[in-house]
Order: sequence, then C-alpha cells, then structure tokens
Amino acid sequence: MQLIHLAWVDYTILLAYVAFVVGIGWALARYMKTSSDFLISGRSIPTWVTGLAFISANLGALELVGMAASGAKYGIATSHFYWVGAIPAMVFLAVFMMPFYYGSKARSVPEFLQMRFDGRVMTLNAILFAIMTVFASGISMNALAKLLNQLLGWDYNFALVICSGVVLVYVLKGGLTSAIYTEVLQFFMIVLGFAPVVYLGLKDVGGWHAMTQSLHTVAADPAALQLKPAGEVYRPNAWTGAWQPLLAGPESNPMGVDWFAMVFGLGFVLSFGYWCTNFLVVQRAMAAKNMTAARNTPLVAAVPKMFFPALVIVPGMIAIALAVTPGKNYRLPPPPIDSDRFTAAIAVLAKAPTQEFAVTYDGVSAALGQKLNKDKMEALVQSDVVASLGSVLAAEQGAQTAVETNRSALKQLKRGGTASGGDIANAENTVAQAKNTLTQAEKKYQAVAGDLSDRLRDAVAANDYDGVIFSLVKRYCPPGLLGLALTALLASFMSGMAGNVTAFNTVWTYNLYQFGRRKLIDTPRPCTLERSGKAEEVILTPKEPADRHFLWMGKFITVVGILLSIGCAYFAKQYNNAMDIIQLVFGFVNAPIFATMLLAMFWRRTNGTGAFLGLIGGIASSAVFHALTLAEGNTPGLKGGYIHVVQTFPSEMAQNFWLASFAFIGCFVLTVLISLMTEDTKSDEQLKGLVYSLTPKIKDENVPFWQRTAVVGVVLVIVCIILNIIFW
Repeated sequence: MQLIHLAWVDYTILLAYVAFVVGIGWALARYMKTSSDFLISGRSIPTWVTGLAFISANLGALELVGMAASGAKYGIATSHFYWVGAIPAMVFLAVFMMPFYYGSKARSVPEFLQMRFDGRVMTLNAILFAIMTVFASGISMNALAKLLNQLLGWDYNFALVICSGVVLVYVLKGGLTSAIYTEVLQFFMIVLGFAPVVYLGLKDVGGWHAMTQSLHTVAADPAALQLKPAGEVYRPNAWTGAWQPLLAGPESNPMGVDWFAMVFGLGFVLSFGYWCTNFLVVQRAMAAKNMTAARNTPLVAAVPKMFFPALVIVPGMIAIALAVTPGKNYRLPPPPIDSDRFTAAIAVLAKAPTQEFAVTYDGVSAALGQKLNKDKMEALVQSDVVASLGSVLAAEQGAQTAVETNRSALKQLKRGGTASGGDIANAENTVAQAKNTLTQAEKKYQAVAGDLSDRLRDAVAANDYDGVIFSLVKRYCPPGLLGLALTALLASFMSGMAGNVTAFNTVWTYNLYQFGRRKLIDTPRPCTLERSGKAEEVILTPKEPADRHFLWMGKFITVVGILLSIGCAYFAKQYNNAMDIIQLVFGFVNAPIFATMLLAMFWRRTNGTGAFLGLIGGIASSAVFHALTLAEGNTPGLKGGYIHVVQTFPSEMAQNFWLASFAFIGCFVLTVLISLMTEDTKSDEQLKGLVYSLTPKIKDENVPFWQRTAVVGVVLVIVCIILNIIFW
C-alpha cells in the first residue's frame, strides 16, 4: 500500500482532536480526589453519556478494523455479531442483570462474584479479566500502529509508543470519567468520519444492487481473491445473505459455520458472555447516577448498535466488490512485507532465466514468507523486467567495483608522492565519473526493484483483511475528509485502549491488590504482649492504608497496563483479522465466566467450590479444544492443533464459535455437578439481592408503560428480528 501525504488541514484536525482529549483529562484531574473518583467515577454520570460510552467502549479495533475485515472475509453474515450477538444480550443485561450489579453496590463484576461466592472465584475471574483486557487493548494498539505504518509510513514501534503515550496521559489525569467523556466524543467522530467513506464507496461500485451482483460473482469464483481453494464455489448469496447460506451448511458460507454454532456459540455463549459479564462495558453502566440510568444504559446503546453494520461491515463488502469490478484498479491489501524480504526475493528472481520455474517460485515464496499465485509468478518470470534484472544488477555491481577500484588508485597516487597534479586531477575525475555511473545504475535498480516489489506484492496469494478499511480511507478521502477519517480511526483505537485500561486498573486495584492486602498484610493476627510482667494473647488488626494509597496504586497500574498492552500488540500482529483473535480470547475467558455468572444469578444452589472448580474446568476445556483443532490453511502451533489435529474447521471464526461452546458447556456441567456434591455455605439472607429467586423484583408502576425497561427491550428485539428478515 502506497503511503499518503497529509495536508495541513488533515494534521490540524488530528492535532486538534488529540489536544482536546488530553485537555479533557487535564480538566477532570482536579476532581480525582479519591480512588472511587478515579476508578469508578463515583456513580454520578447521566444516562445518555453512559449509553454512548457503553457502545463507544466497544468501538475499538474490534469494531472498525475487525468488522470491516470480517465484512470482506465473510460478507453480510458478519451482521450476526450485532443482530444475534449483541442486541438480545444487551436487552437481557438491562432487564435482568443490571439490578444485581448496580443494586449489590459491587465496584466491579469480580467483586459481585466475591459477594455471591468467595474470594477464590473473584480472584480467578479478576485474573482472567485482566488478561483479556490487556489482550484487547493490545489488539487496538496493533491496529492503530499498522494504520500509521501503512498509511503514513510511521515506524510500527514508534507508533505504538506515541499512541500509547497519548492514552496514558488523559487516563492518568482523569481516570474513568475522562475515558467515558472522551468515548462520547469518539462516538460522534467515528460516525462523522466513516459515513462519507461508506457513501463514496457505494457510489463507486454503482450502488447497493450493483455491489450485491459483484458479490455474486465473487461467490462463483472465490479463489480469484484467495478466499477458497481453486475449483470450489459458494452459493450466489454467500456474501449477501445473513441466514440462507448459514442454514445451507458450513460449506455454503465463507464463515464456515452452521446455524447451531452461530446461534449457540455466538448468539448465546459469546454474546451474553461479552455483554453481560465483561466489566469493560458493564463498568459504563455501573458508573450511572442511579438504578434507572444503569438499566437504561444498555438500551440507549442498543439503538445505534443495531444500525452500525451499515457503517462498519458494508466497507468490507465494498472492498470485495471493487476487487472484482473491471476498471476499478483495486485489490484487497496483501499482508505487510518487510523491505528486506523484497530484496531477498529480487535476488532470487535475478537467477530465474537460468533455473527452473519451480526453483524460482519456491525461492521467492520462502524469501517473502508468503504463498504466491503461480499464474502471476509465471507471468512475472517471463516478463522483460525479470529478463533485464541480471544486467541491471551486474551494472550496479560493476559500477560499485569501478568506484572502489578508482578510489584505491587515487589513494595510491597520493601516497606515492611522485604523481603530478595533473595525474591526481585525472584520477579524481575518473572517481567522479565512476560515482556518477554508480548513481545512475542505482536509480535504474531502484526503479526496477520498485516495479518488481509491486508485482510481487500483487502475486501474494493472501489478503490482509485488517488493511481493508485503511485502503478505502486512502482511496476515497481528499484532504480535510482524510483528516476526519483518520481522526475517526484514531478515536476508535484510543477508545478501545482507554476502555480496557480503565477496566484493568479497577479490577487490579480493588479485586486483586486491595483484596490481597486484606488477606495477606492487613489481616488480623494473634500476638503475644507483655503487660505488668505477664504475657497476654491478643488479636492485632493492622490499619488499612488511606484511600490515597489506592488512588496511587490505580494510577501506577494504569502505566503497567499500557506496557502490558504494548507486549500483547506484538502477539496480535501475527493475525490478519482482529476479529479472529479477539473471538479466540473471548472464547477462552468470557464463555466459562458467563456459565459461572448465569448459574450464580439464577440457581441458588450454586456454591463457591462448584463455581471455582467449574471455571477452571471451563478454561481447561477451551485449552484442550484449541490444542486438538485447527482452521483450514493454518499450521499447528499458536493458532491451534499443537497437541494433535482431531478436527479441522473451515475458518478461524468457526473454530472460535465451537471453542466457546465447549468452554461454556464444560464450565456449566462441572459447576452444577460439583455444587450438588459439596456443601452449600450461604444462607438465603446472605444471597438476597444476589440471586434472582431471592431478590424483590423492581416494579415500574411510576414509569410510563412505553418507557419501562422490559417494554423498550421487547421493541428493540422486534426491530432486530425485522432486520434479520430483511437481509435473510
């Protein structure tokens, strides 16, 4: 992807945005007087703010980059992440779960589990959540660094440090409140920045109907875009139908999943596991000023969430349509390849005229570290550019040798002391001529190398789906609009980073550090004192540090969270679709936690031992499943199958859905069995307000019928069903 050059107006928009969000942090710093102010906003924020923050916390790399990537890779079926995998769960959270979270006065989801069970379950949940948040933050960082590298030419490592520093400044100053208010700003920036890209893209492909016809062409020959092995085809509506390709079976849709994996794996396990137990989003609702505001927060967020596929999925579908539309001169972005690899590949190509094609093909593929399109490689090897490459390299090497030889001769003349001034002048002139010849030869080589690099990049038989949204921004945005779109991207990534970091620092400070201190340091202990010559046994209770100590810890761990996220960004760099890696992480963590939370709230008999061991068993189920399965096209290792490949799935997404299902079932069954086999240690009075059957139901008699939480929730679900039917 060629670099773009920003105009002064683009830089002005970017810098103004960065200055504004940093200014929000500085402005709120004066109110951060306690750990509660810094970590949980003191439960003082109005509904419309928490509602927009609720959705904006999810508008990181997962939403913009990942959904555009999945829109290209899987088509309109990606909308299931909204209409099946979000809206029903958000309604369930508002109607059933927020009364427990907010009413219990818990400061976090792990703390609710401590109230319901014990410290073991809370600690395990807190550790798992902390791991998940730094991974999610790392994914946002990786996406942003790739954006700045591919579009602006920034060094990847430098981009990570700079962008992390900006987030660190405004979170460190203003805490959760700063993150929430900047998330509201980011929501509007994202809408304003990406709506023009969608409009211009649809106009470019000829409108919605023309786009769907192009996508039917893709389904007839997916191998042309490296979407499936040669000779295999999909149903015509594989990219344009949400349910028909799914109901036809895994082989009929690019996501490679069936209806059960979609409904149970995504629609129930991953969806409810994320929206109902992920403290990152629940934290926004818990920051609301009262119970009504807390319950309305997910419903307010559900309204724009329902229509976000038009903003984030359609760009990916536009990219696929453009790639097969004649005359558009667009291809899906290939994976980023280091310049050193191109240099090595060009050296192999120089030998192509004197060796068999298979040797050249294997050598170039190994040098680039990528699979290559054989037809394009054959055309390249037979081209005049490759035929002349040997002479170009020889000319450059000869010119370099001539420069070195003439320089050596000049030095000898000067050292001898017998050469005349004329001889030295002639020798210097010869060196200058040799340098000029070398300069011309290097320019010739650079031109040829640039051409070959572009053609090699085009021959790579792989796509970097995360680069789709970047390529469209570059294609459609002139100065000014480009600055707005880049600012929207920057806003989404910073939102993802800040949201995860603020959730991480709260869980660490309250649920790991403070809890650990109370157990290990600030705990009552027996002591022998001498009074009037007599030994006396007493219990000493150390005084817990003042609140400012935990405020300091919250800020310190914010810095640590940023550093850990940077490390996770390098891990995420190995995946070509942010959605694949984030769903894998959710499968390992959120799926078993959701099983635990579901039983905790709705089955009174669940106890701490069952929840703790069941959660461990659910995670173990994830690990075993991942170790025995693999997605097509992957090699055993980091992406699965590292023990033995028992089952191969059509896509990484299908593997993730089934992994989540196994993790949920494993945790659910083990928790039930172990709870029945062990003692119930808590009374009904202790569980009041924590278990649905023991908690007085909230009544909405004083609220107009049409404003009641359950009624609004039902309306949202009905609208969601209508959208599913429209795009059936």
